[in-house]
Amino acid sequence: MLELRHLYVLRAIAREGSLAGAARSLHHSQPTVTHHLATLERHFGTELVRRGPRGAQLTDTGSALLPHAEAVIERLRLAEREVRDLAEQGTRTLHVGAFPTAGALLLPPVVKALRAGGVNVSLTEGELPVLLEGLRARELHAALVFSQPGDRLDLDGDFDLHPLLQDPLLLALPPGHPCAELERVPLGALREEEWIGAADPADPCDRLLAWACARRGFEPAHSLRTDDYAMVLGFVAAGAGVAVVPRLALGAGRSDIEVRPLEGDVLVREISAAVLRTTAAPALHDFLRALTVQAQQIDERWGQPVDVAN
Repeated sequence: MLELRHLYVLRAIAREGSLAGAARSLHHSQPTVTHHLATLERHFGTELVRRGPRGAQLTDTGSALLPHAEAVIERLRLAEREVRDLAEQGTRTLHVGAFPTAGALLLPPVVKALRAGGVNVSLTEGELPVLLEGLRARELHAALVFSQPGDRLDLDGDFDLHPLLQDPLLLALPPGHPCAELERVPLGALREEEWIGAADPADPCDRLLAWACARRGFEPAHSLRTDDYAMVLGFVAAGAGVAVVPRLALGAGRSDIEVRPLEGDVLVREISAAVLRTTAAPALHDFLRALTVQAQQIDERWGQPVDVAN
């Protein structure tokens, strides 16, 4: 009979590269690991691990079995966590991640609705790399993420992306900037400007800006970088540079900066909910439904977001 411990042994051998290493990682004796592997191979009627003088590696059949074994182990871990949450807190718990600009407008009504339905929400706040790591480690059931439209965000096939909102990138200018007199600003007019950018140059917003500038024959020169949009807008207000800022990050607006749409390419980042397909959390469907409703309401309030100007 196939048992969970047999799958743990297969995974440990794949990770450690030897039966001795697998035994150490599992706190078993090597004969115990050898016995479990032999039982697993008898069950499938084929060799799953090839031993050699330099260790052990999975055969093609073992490699085909490994992702299924990992999925079973992971599904059990998630189930254990959810059952413990229910037993300890008396309520279902949904582990959610969000980055600040989306969390501020999208999450509060959703969390309120879930709590009213008896669901506790555990929130992890962080920038995109932190959220993606939390998803990959299966520490989060779902996370609000952003990307260029169509970007998979380096997530594997165990995750689904549910698009929620197209968040336009608008140009933030210091007061009195000559381009503030324009309804729409051509990027070419900003080729000599200093830009305030994201801390990570691979940030989807910076990548979109770089792509649009390259189409016009120049590369934006970043004088400062930060992931805090309040700091970005503060630097712009002080005249330290210009920036493209997601509309979600503008909140109710500021009187000490000028905001204009860009002429030509419509630059947007896509706000999505990344969800682990194998999660057993029953509240996840309610979470996605409430998020979709909230995103639609924001979109309706924006109307035609790329036409907004101060």
